[in-house]
This record gives sequence, structure tokens and C-alpha cells, in this order.
Amino acid sequence: MAETFQLDIVTPEGLVFSESIEYLRAPGSEGSFGVLVGHTPFMTSLNVGEVVVTQNGKERHLATSGGFVEVNPQQTVILAQTAEFAENIDLERAKSALERAKERLAVKQAEADHQRAEAALIRAINRIKIAGRG
Repeated sequence: MAETFQLDIVTPEGLVFSESIEYLRAPGSEGSFGVLVGHTPFMTSLNVGEVVVTQNGKERHLATSGGFVEVNPQQTVILAQTAEFAENIDLERAKSALERAKERLAVKQAEADHQRAEAALIRAINRIKIAGRG
């Protein structure tokens, strides 16, 4: 049996996941990184992207939209703005969000509104991509 470490994923809505896992891959601000038990401690910011959790030899995929990660030898904590397992993503809602973001980007608007629309577009694309892995 593979060695495990504790992973806790927390969003503003509450605890999303709190279990022992074998491996974690996450989209850090400096690039994707992996974590195994005994990893050197570090902290980094989390980009919009895919988190992959390996538990009991099986991968589970989550869509995240930014946050922070703290890694320690026996525990990793992800504080994310959002975190959804692929099987929980409402694909139709994600597709609607994608269309709304595209429409907002097509309209001339203030720079701040344009940046928010781009961020919404990136989040929607990520959720759709991850939903296909559930």
C-alpha cells in the first residue's frame, strides 16, 4: 500500500475534501507541481486550473479558480476560491457562463470589466474541461 498524507481543501463555502491521499498535482503560480508524502514544506498561490488527487490508486479531478496551497511533509492544505470535483460540475451552467463571458468580451467596455470577463471565460473553460473527466 502506498504511503499517504492528509489533504484538506477548503473554500469560502466550507470544507470540500479532507482525506488521506497518495499524490496531488496542482496548478501553482510558478507552474504545475506534484506532492507526495514527506514533501519539503512550501507555500504558493494557486492558479485557475486542474487539481488531480490520487487516492487508493484512482485519480479524481477538480476544477479550481485560484487560491493558496500550503505543503508540509504529512499534510497539504488548499485554500481555494472555488473547488469542484468533475462529477459535481454542472456542465450546462458552465457552458452558459462561457457564452456570457464571450458576449461580454465582444462588447467594448471599461478595462476592469474586460479583465473580469476574461477571468470568467478562463474559469468557464476550465470547468468544462474538468467536467469531461468525471
